[in-house]
Amino acid sequence: MAEALIQLPVYLFTDERLVGMVYHLGEGVKSPNPFDYWGPAAERVKNELPENRQLVEMGTFFGDGAAPGHISWRWDWILKKGAAGLLSEHRRALENAKDERAADFHRGAAILLEAVLRWNDRHVEAIEKALSDADGSERARLAEMLEICRRVPAYPARTFHEAIQSFYFQHLVVMRENPYGGNGPGRLDYFLWPYLERDLASGTCSLEDARELIDELFIRIHERILEADGWVEAISVGGSNPDGTSAVNPLSYMMVERIIALDQVHPSIYMRIPADPPPEYVELAARYMIEGKNRAQILNDRRITAAMQNGGMPYEDAAMYACGGCMEISPQGLNSDMLFSTVHNVAKVAELVLTGGECLRTGRRLSGVSLKSLTKYGSFEDLFSAFEKELRRELGILFRRLDFYNESMAANRPAYLISSMVQDCFARGREMNDGGARYNDYGIAPLGIQNAGDALYAVKRAVFDDGFCSAEELLSAMRSDFQGQESLRLRLRALPKFGQQDRDADAMTDRVLKSLCGIYADYRTRFGGRVKPMIFSFVWAPGAGAALGATADGRRAGEPLAQGLTPQNCAMTEGITAALGSHAGLSLERVTGGSTGMWDMDPAWATRETVGAVIKGFLALGGQIFQGNTTDVAELIEARNRPQDFPNLIVRVGGFSARFVTLDAALQDEIIRRRRHAK
Repeated sequence: MAEALIQLPVYLFTDERLVGMVYHLGEGVKSPNPFDYWGPAAERVKNELPENRQLVEMGTFFGDGAAPGHISWRWDWILKKGAAGLLSEHRRALENAKDERAADFHRGAAILLEAVLRWNDRHVEAIEKALSDADGSERARLAEMLEICRRVPAYPARTFHEAIQSFYFQHLVVMRENPYGGNGPGRLDYFLWPYLERDLASGTCSLEDARELIDELFIRIHERILEADGWVEAISVGGSNPDGTSAVNPLSYMMVERIIALDQVHPSIYMRIPADPPPEYVELAARYMIEGKNRAQILNDRRITAAMQNGGMPYEDAAMYACGGCMEISPQGLNSDMLFSTVHNVAKVAELVLTGGECLRTGRRLSGVSLKSLTKYGSFEDLFSAFEKELRRELGILFRRLDFYNESMAANRPAYLISSMVQDCFARGREMNDGGARYNDYGIAPLGIQNAGDALYAVKRAVFDDGFCSAEELLSAMRSDFQGQESLRLRLRALPKFGQQDRDADAMTDRVLKSLCGIYADYRTRFGGRVKPMIFSFVWAPGAGAALGATADGRRAGEPLAQGLTPQNCAMTEGITAALGSHAGLSLERVTGGSTGMWDMDPAWATRETVGAVIKGFLALGGQIFQGNTTDVAELIEARNRPQDFPNLIVRVGGFSARFVTLDAALQDEIIRRRRHAK
């Protein structure tokens, strides 16, 4: 890895003020992977967890394996100590390593930090050569760059320009070692602001100069990964300090304003709202929602940090959270990189419990497990107990699978460079997936919680409470996708649903959520970490829905699942206020990895005043993460029909934003069909 880093090409561009470029999303190298963690783990899963395969085939699990990434790291250590200072610490630790694994860790970190310095030296040499042939203003620009690159990242940054250059250079090499979606800068404004604050006070840097550097940084991040909209490198601005005070600073505003001005997908800029935010910061959030080309995401510190504390994390760690990609919550530089690992279709579990293990899409049945069909349950409580039992069984398989992959990552894909900037790895002498990180937490995205809640509530009402439909009739209608049963389907559809502020319907979805979160909370990972529910839908709402047959609440087979913890489209009949109330009224204190809602709004209604009021209501009610679209549906339909005329129309998909015309037809249709809230 060190040799690969050292041999990376050196690019110098006219008019640049930041140095370094890596293009790592191109064609892959056609050679065996020397860091294969997947194969050994997959073999263990095949031999020790055979149940995994049939759940993948039924659409309950979305694929095999476990995805790495989705974390941020303490790159500010490079700014404060310099790469040379960090290297010296690891060399000293290597001389007194407590065991061979610790020696491996410190040796690996030292090798890669040396490579960082050697690659920087190659840039210094290239700048020196260019400077020898330059004159006039070009010579002055190159001389400034040379002075900066001779200083950083080797030594501590002294100025804002040096700090940005140091950050950017280490970001390139860390992402080369860990080229996984979701890894990103985290709290960029938090760590860079002290340098800009000093420069502004001394007069060595102006706000205009700072804006120019921020623009260049954002454009460079976008250029590097512009072909992959779903490759999210997230920056979380604002938020709270570890002592609970507001961390919003002038750089927080600047970063949001600059991404609004730039017509690009990357990087993702997400606004953390502290407990007592400046009013103008909340106003900027409303402006971002309207003018930000559907890229905004708003995070409620008060509700998110409370959930993290509820999961056993001290406030000072929770306050340092950032989004690891789309929305995956973890404290910066404290977690191993299985923060978002896989996906589970909760709505499919409800289907299998109602049908006795039969997949309504394929007719296949679960083997090796005894499930009764709906006709065999004497009460709804017996049915719900069976649902919880099957949910626990499936999640147990999934959690164990992740343990196998975590162990294989540590053994076969050690990430020493990023681990040198993850807290407690140095003190423990361990790589982040080998017990070094303070938190060895995993994250899983559960899909269709509200779909399962609405379906179970419909069964309770239709079969057990009101008795307007027998268990046999309901199952028959579901198997036929309600063919010839439209009157029954409409009656089921008319039952109260989560999102309408109906006490009983909301309580059922909350019951599903609490059961799920309780199962997650009970498990301990290899090094005593926890499994976190991270509730968002990314690109999976259509696919997860396609794996699902007709449901007991009148939904037809194959229709997309609802986004995140947003009520189903058909349930948001009472307006956005009622839907927000139902959403925020859930037991979100149990959702330790973050939960999103998708609140698309008609642009004719979505004024700054209106959106500002909606955001304030969301924060006051206690929602965690707010996102949505404000693009007119007619424009989306035009873009679908004439993609050549809308190459850069950006939409919020589900945790990330993308150019609409690059999305597949199923995703485009799901976005077009979402409810647009209006007057």
